[in-house]
Amino acid sequence: MNPNLVFGFLTLSAVLSAIPGPSVLLETSRAINLGRRSALWIVLGNAIGGLVLLALVLAGLGAVVATSAKLFMAVKVAGACYLFCLGVSALLSVRSRSVNAPPAAAEVPSRTSWARSVRQGFLVGVANPKSIVSLMAVLPQFVDHSRGHPVLQMLVIGLAGGVVQAFIETIWVCAAGAMRTWFSGRGHRIRVLKASGGVAMIAFAGRLAIESP
Repeated sequence: MNPNLVFGFLTLSAVLSAIPGPSVLLETSRAINLGRRSALWIVLGNAIGGLVLLALVLAGLGAVVATSAKLFMAVKVAGACYLFCLGVSALLSVRSRSVNAPPAAAEVPSRTSWARSVRQGFLVGVANPKSIVSLMAVLPQFVDHSRGHPVLQMLVIGLAGGVVQAFIETIWVCAAGAMRTWFSGRGHRIRVLKASGGVAMIAFAGRLAIESP
């Protein structure tokens, strides 16, 4: 491995992870509404989704998605529909009485809720086909061909980038969780947050749907 190239990719991963996207938006909203623990399950699911994308890229699916307009469109529409459903669900939950539930009662998720959080994080993580194309385009730029084993190099670099991404997202979750007390006992603030998050998620879905390959 070329240390300079690895450091360059990790820096790029940190910068991209620091920019709020669908995953960060979902994680921070969950941290404020249900606490850090529930949000961290989403971070785990998103990390698993990233591993799947990396595996697909290394297996060559990235090249297929990049060259096949129909396949790209199918994956893109599926991802946009899921994000749209999450946004609508957040808007519908604004009227739920659970909005005013005390933080202590919501802090410990049930077995079902942690599984659902992991699943949501995973689906959001793999929902954007642009991630596959980006990995396919970016990873080779940080491979030192003079050292051989390019696939192994991409695997190591990709895994390291995933660790950095999970770390940055954890920082987002901790920061959002620290704001939770500001929302405690103030149902209208939580309703505004949920409504704003729902609208933003729908906006992400719309942007994803109109993006071209």
